[in-house]
Amino acid sequence: MGDLWLGNVDESATDEEIRQFLCNYGFPPYDSIQRVPGTGEHPAAVVTFDSVEPHVLRTFQPRIHNMFWKNRTLVVQVMPERNEN
Repeated sequence: MGDLWLGNVDESATDEEIRQFLCNYGFPPYDSIQRVPGTGEHPAAVVTFDSVEPHVLRTFQPRIHNMFWKNRTLVVQVMPERNEN
């Protein structure tokens, strides 16, 4: 399982728009999304891919990191692996 942090996402972007944006750049459809409001200046979203490992997400991450989308420059990071025992 891999998680992708999408920072500085426009709050008006719907979950479906985020899904379509990621798919346009080669990502598989995510399995879940969690919105992170932050301080209001830089809202974020964490998207989870149940069947994609973090090392695979790292190959896709440069495609969209620092991309200007919906009037904002995205900050995209692959989250460290969680240890869920």
